[in-house]
Amino acid sequence: MNSALSPSEDDSYASLADRLRDMNRLHRPVWVFDIDHACVCWGNPSSVDLWDAASLEDLLSRKMGDDMTETVAKRLRQYQSDFELDDQCQFQEVWTLFPNDVPCTVDVVFSGFCLDDGRMAMFCEASPREALDDEALRSAEALMHTSVMITLFGANGLPLYRNPAARSSARYADETLADHFVNKTTMQLLSQATGDEVNIVAPVQSSRGQCWHDISARRCLDAVSGERAWLISEVDVSRLKATEERAQFLAEHDTLTNLPNRNYVSITFQNRVDQLLASGHAGALVFIDLDRFKDINDTLGHDAGDLLLIEVAKRLKTVLRKSDAVARLGGDEFLLMLAPIEDHATVLEIVNRIRSVVGQSMTIHDRCISVTPSIGISLFPDNGRHINDLLRYADLAMYHAKDTGRNDFSFFTQELSDAVESRITLEAELNIALEENQFITYFQPRVDVQSNEITGAEALVRWLHPIKGMVPPDSFISACEECGLIGKLGKAVFADSVRAQRFWAEQGFKLRVSVNLSPLQFGEDTLVEDLLDIVRSENGNIDGIELEITESVLLGHDESTISKLNALVDQGFRIAIDDFGTGYSNLAYLHRYPLRCLKIDRSFIQALDSAQPIVELIVAMAKLFRLDVVAEGVETQQQLDALRGYNCQEYQGYFFEKPIDLESFTALLNRKKLKNCA
Repeated sequence: MNSALSPSEDDSYASLADRLRDMNRLHRPVWVFDIDHACVCWGNPSSVDLWDAASLEDLLSRKMGDDMTETVAKRLRQYQSDFELDDQCQFQEVWTLFPNDVPCTVDVVFSGFCLDDGRMAMFCEASPREALDDEALRSAEALMHTSVMITLFGANGLPLYRNPAARSSARYADETLADHFVNKTTMQLLSQATGDEVNIVAPVQSSRGQCWHDISARRCLDAVSGERAWLISEVDVSRLKATEERAQFLAEHDTLTNLPNRNYVSITFQNRVDQLLASGHAGALVFIDLDRFKDINDTLGHDAGDLLLIEVAKRLKTVLRKSDAVARLGGDEFLLMLAPIEDHATVLEIVNRIRSVVGQSMTIHDRCISVTPSIGISLFPDNGRHINDLLRYADLAMYHAKDTGRNDFSFFTQELSDAVESRITLEAELNIALEENQFITYFQPRVDVQSNEITGAEALVRWLHPIKGMVPPDSFISACEECGLIGKLGKAVFADSVRAQRFWAEQGFKLRVSVNLSPLQFGEDTLVEDLLDIVRSENGNIDGIELEITESVLLGHDESTISKLNALVDQGFRIAIDDFGTGYSNLAYLHRYPLRCLKIDRSFIQALDSAQPIVELIVAMAKLFRLDVVAEGVETQQQLDALRGYNCQEYQGYFFEKPIDLESFTALLNRKKLKNCA
C-alpha cells in the first residue's frame, strides 16, 4: 500500500485509544485507517514499527492521500462500500506498503470498523509475508493496478477473488458469474464450451449499468481449495461497440433523414419478404420519386431541398402502419414496403394517402412550396420474390407514372419490363452500330418550287441493321438521345454531309446541305468548336452547310441560346427551323434569332385544304423577316401547284424524290444536268 495518505483533524478519533486499548499488546501490527480522510487514525506499537514511524503521533500525522494512486483510492472506496453493506465481511490480500518509500510486502486482513461519528473506516491486521521474488511482486502489483478486470469464480459461480478493476465493475461483492451476464445464452456458451478457454464479446451488468465486455474465460483449479474454477478476464469495449454500432447505423441509414438507406433495403427487406411469403402473406413495394425536385434545388438552394426531403420523410412515416417500413434510396427517391396486404384496395388506400400528405404545401425559408410524387408499385409474390427484382419493377412503374404526366401512380406490368428489355437491347445494338459504321447518311433533294431545279439536300440518317435491314430514324433517334449516343451519331452524319457537299461542289454542283441538330446536341457546350473541327478536317465549305434546329430549342428565349446561334452564324453556318408551326415559338419572336430559313411541317402540307391560312401566314411572315421557306412532305402535283400560288420558294418530298444514298443522289444530279443540256 502506498504510504502517502492524507491526514485528518477529525475529533471522532478521541475515543479510539480507549476502545482499542487491548490491541496494544498484540505483536501483530494492527491499525485503523480512515478511508474518507486517507489517514491512519489509530495504531498499536507494532504498526508504528511496521510503518517505520518515530511515534504513534508521527504515524497519525502522515498525509497518506497526497501521492495515493487512483487505483489504490478506488480499491479503498470499494472496501468501504462493501463494509457498509456487510460489516462482518473481511478481505485478505497481499499489499506492498511503502513506509518512508521503502517497500514492505505483508498479508493484510481488512475488516469494517465503525468510527464514533458513524463513518465506516477499516481495521487492518498485517502479518509477515514470505519473501517473494521480483517477478511475483511485480505480478501482484500489476494485478492491483491493471484496468483489466480479473475475477476467479468457483464452480458454483460465487466469486473467490476480484482484482480492484473487477470489483469496481461488479454491482456487489458476491455477484455470481450468472448474474454478471445480461443474457442467459452467454452463461450457456461458457458451460457448453468444449475447450479450456472461451472468448466472447457480450453485454454484462456493471456498477455503471449495462456494458459490453470482451471476455476471456479459462477453466482452471483454485490454488487454495484445488477445486474447479473459472478465471475470467474482461475488457470494457462499450465505446468500441458504440462506435461499431454507429458505423453500422451510418452504413445502413441516410444521414439526412435517418431513414434506412439502399444498403439496409438490400439486406433487410429480403428477409422481410421471405418471412411474409413463408407465412402465406403478400406485400408491396412502393417506389416514390418527387416531381421536379431539381427545380427546388436550383431556385431555393440545396439547403431548402434538404429541408424538403426531411419533411417528406416525416410525412411518409405518418402514412405507415406498424408493420410497414420506409427507406430513402438516395436523392429524392423513397421506398415503402407495405406488408402484409390483403388486396389491391389496401395498396390503393395507402398510395392515395401518400399522394395527399406529400402533396400538401410546406413553408421552407419563408417560401410556400409543394411537390407531387410519382409512384410505382410492385407486388409480391405476384411480380416476384426477390427484393432486387421487385425494386427494379417498382422503379419501372414509377417512371411509367412520370411519363404519363407525373403526380400519378402505376402498377408494374410485364409489358413495362418487356419495353425496357427492348430498349436495353436497342441501346446495345446502337453502340455496336456506331462502332461498326452501320449508319448510312441519305439525302433528300430540296427543289425550287418554280423551276423544279435541285437547290440543296437534307441529310437524313438510316440504320442498315445486319438482321432487320434498313431501319427508319423514328425507330432509333429517341433511343440515341436517351442513352447519350445522339452526339456521336450527329457528328458522324454532319461529317458525311460536309464530305457530300464538297464532293458535289467538285463535280460542279453548287448545293447547300442541311443537317439536323438534336436539342441535346445543341445544348452541348463544345458544339461550335466540334462542328468547326469537322469542317476543317474534311476540308469543307461552311457556306454550303445549313443547320436545322427544332422550335423547342428556342423555348424560353434565353440569352445562351441566342449567343450560341450567333456564334454559329458568325462562323458562316446558316440556321433553319425544322417542322415549323408545330412547336412553341411565336412568329413575332422570329426577329430575335439569326435565322435564314423556315421549313413548314409536313402535317400542314398533308392537310393543305384546311391548313391553307396557316401556310399562307407562315410564308407571308417569312417574307416579312426575309427568311427562305421550304415546304416538307410534298407528295402530289396539287400540293406543289398550291405552293407556287403561295410564292413558297422550295420544297422537298416523295413527289420529287425520296431520301437516297450519296451515289444515287449524284446520279440524279447528273441526269438532271444532261436533261437540261438537251
